[in-house]
Amino acid sequence: MKKYITLFIVTAVLTTACSESLDDINKNPNATEIPDPAYLLTGVEKNGADLYWGNSADYGGTLLFVQHWAAIQYPDADKYDITNTAGIVTTPWNTGYTTLITNLNGILALNDDIANANYKAVALTLRSWVFLLLTDLYGDIPYSEVGKSVVPKYDTQKDVYVGLLADLTQATTQLAAANGAVKGDVIYGGDVAKWKKFANSLKLRIALRIADKEDALAKQTIAALNVPDLIGSNAETVKVVYSTSPYNNPQQDHFVSRNDYRISKTIVDKLKALSDPRLPVYAQLPKDTESASDYAGGANGLYAADAMSQGLDKISLPGTYFLTPTAPAVIYSYAEALFNLSEAAARGYISGSAETYYKQAITASFNQFGITDATVIADYLAQPTVAYNAANYKQSIGEQKWIAFFGQGLDAFAEWRRLDYPQLVAGPASVLEGKIPTRVFYPGTEQSLNGKSYKAAVANQGPDLLTTKLWFDAY
Repeated sequence: MKKYITLFIVTAVLTTACSESLDDINKNPNATEIPDPAYLLTGVEKNGADLYWGNSADYGGTLLFVQHWAAIQYPDADKYDITNTAGIVTTPWNTGYTTLITNLNGILALNDDIANANYKAVALTLRSWVFLLLTDLYGDIPYSEVGKSVVPKYDTQKDVYVGLLADLTQATTQLAAANGAVKGDVIYGGDVAKWKKFANSLKLRIALRIADKEDALAKQTIAALNVPDLIGSNAETVKVVYSTSPYNNPQQDHFVSRNDYRISKTIVDKLKALSDPRLPVYAQLPKDTESASDYAGGANGLYAADAMSQGLDKISLPGTYFLTPTAPAVIYSYAEALFNLSEAAARGYISGSAETYYKQAITASFNQFGITDATVIADYLAQPTVAYNAANYKQSIGEQKWIAFFGQGLDAFAEWRRLDYPQLVAGPASVLEGKIPTRVFYPGTEQSLNGKSYKAAVANQGPDLLTTKLWFDAY
């Protein structure tokens, strides 16, 4: 018996020693056991800007849907001939959940002595922004169980919006100078007062998203906001300013090796009709000497041969403002805040003149793009085709917001669906029987990885099709 006891003790010691040895071997000496919230924040802001301003979600997808850009080569996405494995479908989902929300949840999970209350409030604000992009694009999405389950349920779009309003209220409550410094912030340089304005401005955006379905909640949310607590100047615009390679603007980076997009004829024609001084900012003159005297857009939704036959050098590229390495990725502009206040006034949610806010919004957009001549702005606003129409505020705000959102495809797409202006027409080769997408598919992997939740979402929301209208899209 003593022999077996001795053998057991020796075996246990050896097993323990072996286990400890293996644990030591499996440790990465270069890994950070406790992540630095500053590094996580910088990465989220940069990766989030790349997603919002980059190929799959923006100029390779939603910018085509809203006819800001057009595909002159490889026009499948431009005629909506996409599958549930296309970049516009998989990249926002994968980057949104795997990279952005995972790292933001990482900041929120850190001990308070590592990530102070302001870090966590900034993370909550950014996470709300990411969730908003996702639900605006797909509809019902995993929200409340993300990070808690490997097969999280899909929350209804209404519940996501309501949850985000609560998250942003918590963020604004926490954001205070006394709650500690925020480092690694490439958007606002750690200015928590500006982050509070961004969080409040996101609440304004979300409240208008739900206004056609939940009027009372939208009114209550907006009435509780004070104008000074919102983004109040172009200097407070939420943006990531790029630098030189490898941190340059992804729209510019695309054209270093590719030449497959041009500005859309739809927006060029609109800007021409309004004598809009933003046209030379949004577009370049064609390279072809015979065509170089006037801006020309590319038609959307063409067959490949027809798209190419327009001529690479006869169609205008997007403006150099957008195609420089250091061009900013604008996430929430001062102009948008003013357009949102205009709509809030038009709906009777706040006091003040909807028309005044509308004119201020257009002026802010002009200023954003370097147009500051007061006479030029006044002449533009005086045009009957620009004048605010109180009888149809959705048309006035919708058309001018669409112009001001140039380059911001994800939000331009959401606002076009919500306001129903401008009245866009699908291209002749589009595959949706004359319709323009009103959402994108769920990624194909969801059917195998989270099939039960996926099926429940489809049963609630409607078929997993590009033409299924989302909850917020009431009309």
